[in-house]
Amino acid sequence: MRTFDYSPFYRATVGFDRVFDLLDSVASQTGSNGYPPYNIEKAGDNAYRIVMAVAGFAEAELNVTQKENELLVTGQTANAQDDRQYLYRGIAGRNFERRFQLADHVKVIGAKLANGLLTIELQREIPEEKKPRAIPVTAGQAALTH
Repeated sequence: MRTFDYSPFYRATVGFDRVFDLLDSVASQTGSNGYPPYNIEKAGDNAYRIVMAVAGFAEAELNVTQKENELLVTGQTANAQDDRQYLYRGIAGRNFERRFQLADHVKVIGAKLANGLLTIELQREIPEEKKPRAIPVTAGQAALTH
């Protein structure tokens, strides 16, 4: 596993500790075996979509949870013993857990399962106080008070 040295960035930035901690945690995530495969799409200026290939899973076997800035998607198969004898089994259907780190103010607005694809819709909702605002400029010698 490759580690990164962020010390040059610490010398030139203030208050970005959380960003560097996030990068470290994502780089050191275990269990990233590539299953299930997924896409992350930009659906608009503040809209995103995660599409996961979850063939063989029913709605009741999938769980999508957002806790603060982390999205957790899990799949638990029902483990039903069947009498099928497979000559080749290419559809995995095994349990999984996939974590995604979300930016501030990104919320899950919905999830749907169709044709073996789990689609999770995300939206960045920037609070009014965080949006840019115009500051009026006045002429004269007005004293600025806080």
